[in-house]
Amino acid sequence: MNPTEKETIATSPATLSFETRTLDDLTIDDERSFRHVGLYADLKQVLRRANFRFQVLPANGKATWDRALFLNLTYWRPEAGGDVLVDDTIPADVVAHVAWHHLAGVALASGPGAPLSAPALFMGEAIASAFDLYLVGRLLGHAPDSSFLETQVPAMKDATDALGLDDGNFATLLRGVADAPERAFADLRALLFDACTALYASTNAEAALRAFGKLDTHRFAPLLHHYQLSNWILYARAQDHGSGGLCDRSGDTRSEGADSRTQVLDVELRETPDALSWLTKHWVAPALR
Repeated sequence: MNPTEKETIATSPATLSFETRTLDDLTIDDERSFRHVGLYADLKQVLRRANFRFQVLPANGKATWDRALFLNLTYWRPEAGGDVLVDDTIPADVVAHVAWHHLAGVALASGPGAPLSAPALFMGEAIASAFDLYLVGRLLGHAPDSSFLETQVPAMKDATDALGLDDGNFATLLRGVADAPERAFADLRALLFDACTALYASTNAEAALRAFGKLDTHRFAPLLHHYQLSNWILYARAQDHGSGGLCDRSGDTRSEGADSRTQVLDVELRETPDALSWLTKHWVAPALR
């Protein structure tokens, strides 16, 4: 068999598969921008302790960002991990985002390896995405040249432009995030969870429109379409993870217990003065012991 034949077999569709990497196998981009964020280092250590494994696209000439994004969004299973990467590099903000998904899977699943209920899925993504905004606030004054800010802030601006938020009001929104990033985290976390549960319970577009209308006065409402809400909701529906937002069709009492944990957590995070500190104490710290 000549080398060309070997290469053809190695890259044939039937033999394509991911390679896996631990965090220590990867190069973390833009990490210096996060050195003043102590919680980032803890979240990174959470993934190390868990021996979390990422999936890397095979190097067959088709390993593109678009393909990795498609696979991550379409086959999204935050409780199972295994985020798809293009190569052996990962942005620092993605490390933190993945760590929050991992922690949510541990805290909110009905059992080891069990799929998350719809409310738990929404809670995990709301926490991870709200932490992205927290990082924006922390980095704006300390690492303005961060590649994370170079991509995140324009994407946020695009979302707010579509809703008619002018440059001055967008700047005011960012100043509020930078002045109180912990408060921004708590507010966006609650908004994303409320939006997802209301939209998931909506049986048609008119009901969904009314659900959006109830949220339009929230200070972060202009950012809602910056997040992949449609993907989260469609995934939960496709997996039949629940109905009416906060109940499970399966009748599995373990799932009902998991939904109860999610609802209790939601109340806890709304009532505590600092939701991020609560999660650090009850989720991050135990994972590091």
